[in-house]
Amino acid sequence: MYSIGEVAKALGISTHTLRYYEKENIILPDRTTNGERLYSESHIKWLRFVLKLKETQMPINKIKEYAHLYTEGDHTSLARLELLVEHKQSIENQLKTLNETNQMLEQKIKSYKDFIHKNSEVEK
Repeated sequence: MYSIGEVAKALGISTHTLRYYEKENIILPDRTTNGERLYSESHIKWLRFVLKLKETQMPINKIKEYAHLYTEGDHTSLARLELLVEHKQSIENQLKTLNETNQMLEQKIKSYKDFIHKNSEVEK
């Protein structure tokens, strides 16, 4: 079992973020008799998944919805699947947009390099 500070350090997030996730019922750590939060390996695995969802721009309300469905049990599997399929489609759309933007940038960079190269030859 790990303390909130250990988990925050291991995941590269703040203790404030972990407390926020708890407040929003995204994660429910165990507690010591003194009330200190304790995180298991399964908590850490779950948090890594949550952080990946966040990195890929899943809105916090959707992460909360997924977490709620997960805690409800196996009968919510279809709803969880639909939520993840929808998010995957969003990621694929983001990738398409990023690839298009990357191609445009490559063309613009090439144009500038060509322009600079031509001008440097004229000056010689």
